[in-house]
Amino acid sequence: MEIIVLGTGCAKCKTTYETVKKVIEENNLDINLSKQEDIMEIMKYNVMSLPGVVVDGEVKIKGHVPSESEIRKLLGV
Repeated sequence: MEIIVLGTGCAKCKTTYETVKKVIEENNLDINLSKQEDIMEIMKYNVMSLPGVVVDGEVKIKGHVPSESEIRKLLGV
């Protein structure tokens, strides 16, 4: 599984990345986590409100900082 956090480096985007990272580490999940901060690349996902979370190429969350429970539900843990 691959997760990309979309964001330009704002506080909400950083919080989203750290929250996703924490859930992955706490549950020992084998997930490739990365950040995309290039606005031109972010636009390819058709996301206009950040932060965004992309799971295996599909935008799952956009426009708000997800809670840990929302991320767990998304990842099935």
